[in-house]
Amino acid sequence: MSRIFSGIQPTGELHLGNYLGALRNWVSLQHKHECIYCVVDLHAITALHNPKQLEKNTLEVTAGLIASGLDPEKNIIFNQSTVSAHAELAWVFNCVSRLGWLNRMTQFKEKAGENSERASAGLYVYPNLMAADILLYKATHVPVGDDQKQHLELARDIAQKFNIDYKTELFPLPEPLIFGEATRVMSLRSGLKKMSKSDPSENSRINMTDGSDEIKKKIKKATSDSGLLPGRPEELVGRPEASNLLGIFAALSDKTLESVCQEFEGKQFSVFKSALVDIAIAVLAPIGDEMARLLKNHEYLKSVLRDGSNRANDIALPILEDVYEAVGFLKT
Repeated sequence: MSRIFSGIQPTGELHLGNYLGALRNWVSLQHKHECIYCVVDLHAITALHNPKQLEKNTLEVTAGLIASGLDPEKNIIFNQSTVSAHAELAWVFNCVSRLGWLNRMTQFKEKAGENSERASAGLYVYPNLMAADILLYKATHVPVGDDQKQHLELARDIAQKFNIDYKTELFPLPEPLIFGEATRVMSLRSGLKKMSKSDPSENSRINMTDGSDEIKKKIKKATSDSGLLPGRPEELVGRPEASNLLGIFAALSDKTLESVCQEFEGKQFSVFKSALVDIAIAVLAPIGDEMARLLKNHEYLKSVLRDGSNRANDIALPILEDVYEAVGFLKT
């Protein structure tokens, strides 16, 4: 059976982009694969953060995973810092990965901006930690969006170099899993910006904890254009807001973008947005309600993470021992 690994950062409220780009796909994978899902709290401290807020966010993300449909018994769900092998393997990979490889990582340039000299070393080398996350479990497949493909390519490069340097076949080369409609959800305020929790405008995103009234208000206010809706996806070129909203509808309704275009061809945005409100509330409101229920029981959420951590360690520690043996560390 193939083994899936993916992680999600506990950096604030989960939103529609997280759900459509990752969580709903993870739910579908759990029926056919061995799945390991990690709340990557080590990644979350590459920038200055509020420790109490990090604890809160970790529990909220865990609640979001379960409320979205992930079964804690069928999947391994844990927070990264409780499996120390992630950090230990990341150090080994710091010594395998090349500076030239890291210098090509576009996300570091985007996050560090013009003040790259003041960015943390952790932000610079976190792609090596990401590779460790994946390879620690010998994952065969990783669900990725377009913005994460470069990191998976680095993980493959590191795995290959490790195998060559230490004359082993320890690590497989993980393959990407790229899904269909709305894998990259854009802001409701601009079809040219990715939906993000860091956007100062609350109306730019639908949070998974939003109630029905809030979902309706945000969709009604979503930026559109003055044209009628086209009948073919090719006609969406140059219409980023229309493309984004139609893509969201397609993903929420499990339809193709082509069929959605045909369904709303020639319609005004007011008609389409009413339909989008209905499908968004039908899908997201029950998840928000379940998240609210789960967040009243912190002990249950912690027990899920503890159990996941124990199961993750059972897989990770023997693989880390193989790594240590390969590099020549003395076992006493």
